[in-house]
Amino acid sequence: MFCYDEPMSVEITYFVHGTTTDNEDNLSSGWNDVDLSELGMQQSKELGFKTEGQHFDAVFTSDLVRAIHSARLSWGNKYPIIPDARLRECNYGDLNGAPSDKVEPMQEQSTTTPMPNGESYEMVKTRIDDYL
Repeated sequence: MFCYDEPMSVEITYFVHGTTTDNEDNLSSGWNDVDLSELGMQQSKELGFKTEGQHFDAVFTSDLVRAIHSARLSWGNKYPIIPDARLRECNYGDLNGAPSDKVEPMQEQSTTTPMPNGESYEMVKTRIDDYL
C-alpha cells in the first residue's frame, strides 16, 4: 500500500479538432458526425509538427469522426487514442447541423436552458465532470 502526502496531479493539454466541412458551410455541427475539410486535415497535421517536442501519455477525444480523425492525423500511432462520447461538444438537439447564425445567438441563453431537445452548457459541464 502506498501513502502519498501530496495529491497526485495530472496535466491536461486541450486542443480542438481541425476545421470541418460544416464549419466551412457556416453550420453548427453539434452532435452531427461530420468529417474534417481539407483545411482541417492540414491543420491537424500541422498540430502534430507543432507538438513534436512534447510528450503525451494518451490522447482522449470525443467519439465523433472529426475528433478521432484530427487526433490520428496529428499523432498517428504515437500515442493511444481513446474516444469517449462524454467528450462531445454540446448537443444542439433540433439545431444540430443548423446554420450558425441561428445557433450562435442561442448559445448564451443555453448556459442553463437546454437547446431545443438538446443540452444546456451546464449539462455539458456535468457530462465532462463525470468523465474527468
